[in-house]
Amino acid sequence: MMHEHDETLRDLLVILRHAPHGSSWLKEGLDAALVAAAFGQSVSLLFMGEGVTALVPGQGAGPLEQKGTAATLAMLEMYDIETLLVDAQALSSLGLADDELMLDVTPLSAEAIAETLSAHRLVLTF
Repeated sequence: MMHEHDETLRDLLVILRHAPHGSSWLKEGLDAALVAAAFGQSVSLLFMGEGVTALVPGQGAGPLEQKGTAATLAMLEMYDIETLLVDAQALSSLGLADDELMLDVTPLSAEAIAETLSAHRLVLTF
């Protein structure tokens, strides 16, 4: 849902649902977030499902030498992408805790995720 004239809405929420390896979805989502931020958009990231695994430290290259996304994640602060959210249920189902991740994230309940979705003018899902 897009609310173009509501000044209280944040600019862009990028939802990342895919693991770092096996497809290009995560990389494409991160690239979209960086481009939007470079053009002055306020960008928030929400890691859901297997996308949470992108935040696990110590990742290397994937099969076929596919590059990891750790270097891109490390650049988020340079682009002023500071709102990093994670689906608390996905985090729990993967046996992870937010303090084990490579970036400081805010875990969100299902209810808080619904509120976050409605608080953004534009939502992109990768």
